[in-house]
Amino acid sequence: MLLNCDLGESYGSWTMGHDASVMPHIDQASIACGFHAGDPLTMRRTLALAGEHGVAIGAHPAYPDLVGFGRRSMALGSEELIATLHYQIAALDGMARSQGLTLSYVKPHGALYHDMMGSTAVRAAVLQAVASYASGGQPLALMLQATAHAAEHRAQAQAAAVPLLFEAFADRCYADDGSLLPRSRPGAVHARERMLAQVAQLQRDGAVTTHGGNVLPLHFDTVCVHGDNPEGVAAIAAIRALLQGG
Repeated sequence: MLLNCDLGESYGSWTMGHDASVMPHIDQASIACGFHAGDPLTMRRTLALAGEHGVAIGAHPAYPDLVGFGRRSMALGSEELIATLHYQIAALDGMARSQGLTLSYVKPHGALYHDMMGSTAVRAAVLQAVASYASGGQPLALMLQATAHAAEHRAQAQAAAVPLLFEAFADRCYADDGSLLPRSRPGAVHARERMLAQVAQLQRDGAVTTHGGNVLPLHFDTVCVHGDNPEGVAAIAAIRALLQGG
């Protein structure tokens, strides 16, 4: 089971997350590209950490919303959205190449991620952007949420010739329809004990137990974890130990 984490989200003198502590425990690092967080020096340092630990690198692009941390939806046309994505992917890709590293996937951030999951048109633009950007001649994969609509998403991606990486979430509670329970709802974010139980269930059964008590099968390739604070880092280390049978 692969673990992925959103990293490189510090900006200037403002520090976000504990990237150096998280990196040894994960397999994939989705690195901010400057539009919701991150700056050139943060990007460079995060890439170096990923290279040091042999972690796969993904671009983590967002709407141009630095003030709102990319959490506000924006009505961008298809052409503008594609250009916005190419700008960010190219920035991280170029910095990765300068360190002898290779970009392997794209995972949109925040509101763009949610819009991609909920809108066929936004998803089509994201797929077109990923399909038309080749890193070193190699196609990039797109990371998106594993849901009950995976077959539809896979067919749309196959038409665009884009490989997909479906992700499940370690620390988020699922609604009965397979969506993530909104953060405004009680119990939307799991504490460590419940998080470890969910990861164990994903590993054992390929499923999660929803907020309503139903067992929901998920076809996934990777599990998203969050290291925004020391407790999150400790939880990631515990998840890695669990997966290794420790």
